[in-house]
Amino acid sequence: MTAESPPPTQPKLTPQFCFSTVALRDFLRLSRAAVDDSITQNLNALVTPSKLGFDPTSTSVRTPRPPRTPIDPQACRTFKEKVLFPSWQSRSDVLTYCAYVATSPDPDDPETALREAETERSRERMVDERLDPYSGRYFPREPRTEKLAMLLRQERSVEAIVRSRTWGLVRERCDDSAEDAEEALNRWREDLARLSPPFALGDERDQSHALWTMRGG
Repeated sequence: MTAESPPPTQPKLTPQFCFSTVALRDFLRLSRAAVDDSITQNLNALVTPSKLGFDPTSTSVRTPRPPRTPIDPQACRTFKEKVLFPSWQSRSDVLTYCAYVATSPDPDDPETALREAETERSRERMVDERLDPYSGRYFPREPRTEKLAMLLRQERSVEAIVRSRTWGLVRERCDDSAEDAEEALNRWREDLARLSPPFALGDERDQSHALWTMRGG
């Protein structure tokens, strides 16, 4: 992980943040860019430079490209526990919290009155479907909760692809076990939960419920 591109800190989780889809997408994009999109560079930065120096004779003979320099297991473990998994967890917190927002009542939706007015006008409108068979159709505006839910489905799909790719490279360079990305993340959560207060980490549903309650969502 380079000092020039630290992952963004998790924003304050509020319904307003979730409904501001630009802010939500920006956080996810910047977090992925800092850790996952640059995973090759981040892993290369963990390699200890060779102490043998440059051998001038190495340029006179063509040899097959050697395998990638292995990364010290402790460096790999530190990167995963201090950088990779916290970044994934932060995005999980945001996605799960916003999923609760998307499925909760939204009395503050600024377009509620507009939708009701449009629906009423649609009922009063006189149409002749013989002249235009489509004129009787009415498509109400989507509530912002539905728009948010659709965005979250897309972002969860992206997140799964990103994590799978990242974890494949981590396993390749760190010679890790056969755990998949979610299994490794869950094991890290369990290890950390043993040293953390309740709801600090763990099952996403429990955690998001706690976040929703504590933040007045």
